[in-house]
Amino acid sequence: MTGQQTSTDHPPGDLRSLMAAFPTGVSIVTTSGSNGTNWGMTCTSLCSVSLDPPMLLVCLRCGSPTLNAVRESGRFAVNLLHEQARPTAELFASGDPDRFERVAWYSDESAAGPHLTDSSHTIADCSVAATHEVGDHTMVLGKVDIVTQLRSQQPLLYGLRRYASWPPPAEKAAPVKNFSRARGQAGCVPDPEEGL
Repeated sequence: MTGQQTSTDHPPGDLRSLMAAFPTGVSIVTTSGSNGTNWGMTCTSLCSVSLDPPMLLVCLRCGSPTLNAVRESGRFAVNLLHEQARPTAELFASGDPDRFERVAWYSDESAAGPHLTDSSHTIADCSVAATHEVGDHTMVLGKVDIVTQLRSQQPLLYGLRRYASWPPPAEKAAPVKNFSRARGQAGCVPDPEEGL
C-alpha cells in the first residue's frame, strides 16, 4: 500500500538529535512533598495549551521524585530561568540532593512550589488538571493559577546541546526607498540589472 509505512520499515531516528535542533527556553519545575521536602528538576519540555482556561503542559521523567511529589501534592511551580541562570539549570539537572541549599528560593501558602527567586524571570503556580504517561515520561497538564514576573531579563535558551542567551536586538533596518522610474511610476520595483 502506497503512502503508509510501519515502524518496521525504517529504523527509528535519533530523537535527541532531532530535538537538539529545536532550541527552547529553560525552566525548573518545583513542588513540595507532603512531608515538606522540596523537589525540582530542569525541564525544557514545556508548552502552552490553552488561554481560556490558562493551561500549560510539562513532561517529567517517569519515576522521578519530582513527578511523584507533583502527583502527591497536586501542585507545581514553573520557574522560567533568565540568561544568567545556567548554573542553576545545571544544578537541577544533576540530581544533587542538596540543590535547594545552594540556591535562593521562597515559598508560602500561595506558592505551588518553591520560587527560585534569583534564577527566574517569571514563575507560574499551577494546579494539576491531568496526567498521562507516554513512554518514559509523564505529561502533566497544569491550570495556571498565578503568574509572577520577578524581573525583565532575557530568557535562558537550550539547543544544539548547549545553553545560550537571546541575541541582542538587531540594528534598525534602513528605511525602504521609494523607487520611481523616469516616467513617474512611483513605487516600482527596480530592474535587477539597474543600479540602485
